[in-house]
Amino acid sequence: MAIIETKVKDAVTDELALVQAAKRGDVTAFEELVKRYDRNIFRIAHHITQNREDAEDVVQDAFLKAYENLEQFQGNSKFYTWLVRIAVNESLMKLRRRRSDRTVSLDEDIETEEDTMPREVADWSPNAEQLYKQGELKDILRKTIQGLPASFRTVFVLRDVEGLSTEETAEALGLSIPAVKSRLLRARLQLRERLNKYFRKPRAEKAKSDVRGLP
Repeated sequence: MAIIETKVKDAVTDELALVQAAKRGDVTAFEELVKRYDRNIFRIAHHITQNREDAEDVVQDAFLKAYENLEQFQGNSKFYTWLVRIAVNESLMKLRRRRSDRTVSLDEDIETEEDTMPREVADWSPNAEQLYKQGELKDILRKTIQGLPASFRTVFVLRDVEGLSTEETAEALGLSIPAVKSRLLRARLQLRERLNKYFRKPRAEKAKSDVRGLP
């Protein structure tokens, strides 16, 4: 455990060192940050926009905006968390442009029913991660995630696919921790229900086949 904590601290220190160097005008340091996080930012943007070209634009715009506003990053959080927030905002702007007749916002009011929400949301991330990494099931999960409302989908992707903590997710999205937990719970429940229907179907068909095969 101590070894893991040390590695995490070293990674954060290294990240801050690169950011400080970039602030001093070291372009190579910022390029290193781009190499480190561009794939993660692309995945997040792709999940939100559901469009590859838009996601590629978001990556470019997010890093450009981050570079132009480096002085505003005070180091109170991880640079990656700050970058994710920029990317999410850029992704949502893409959605707004495409869906001018609909408002897509993570700040929209959603009935959370927090009084009845469990104190701790069960962590479903290992199951999701396993599904996501298995080639034959990756496309199934991706399409199922895309079917979630934008506000739920974004929280799920950051928390369970990208591995941000609840606190980091809240900070990246500008939400309260209870709001993140509530949306994450709803996203997980919706995903589980949809995936159960998908995987239950073959078993149901097999059962019918078995019944037909009875004498």
